[in-house]
Amino acid sequence: MSDQEKTSVLQGFKAFLMRGNVVDLAVAVVIGAAFTNIVNSVVKGVINPLVGAFGTKNLDSYSSCLKGPCEGTGDAATGVRILWGSVLGSTLQFVITAGVVYFLMVLPMAKYLARVEARRKAKEGTHEVIEITELEVLKEIRDTLVAQRESGHGDAGRSDSGQHGTGQGGTGPGGR
Repeated sequence: MSDQEKTSVLQGFKAFLMRGNVVDLAVAVVIGAAFTNIVNSVVKGVINPLVGAFGTKNLDSYSSCLKGPCEGTGDAATGVRILWGSVLGSTLQFVITAGVVYFLMVLPMAKYLARVEARRKAKEGTHEVIEITELEVLKEIRDTLVAQRESGHGDAGRSDSGQHGTGQGGTGPGGR
């Protein structure tokens, strides 16, 4: 590989890393990993004790026996068990995570972007009003000039002779 090829590959890799999507994705993964610990703590510290008030503290222990006899735990278990407690715990974690992400990240960002878009549209609207106003002024100027030309063509002889014979000391009719 030549030095130019190495440089272009490195420049391409740098450009790839500096694209907004890659950086955003990396930040999202790091924040998501940290946020998972918070959600797990909320489920274990708040949700499970609330559920424990009505039954056992561990959601994973809730199960139903589909085909008996359901005895034992782990590899020594017999029968067919449906571990709906695990599904319920995971569902609660997902709902809590989705709620926090939506209300603390997505909704504020959507409102911010809506405000930015409204400001942009307001600026464009102002420019359009100014452009329309300027266009109207230019049309009025054009119409005025056309009207002056039309009225000037009928008075062309008089206006020129009037300007030259206004006491300038010339040989015109007003100069003698």
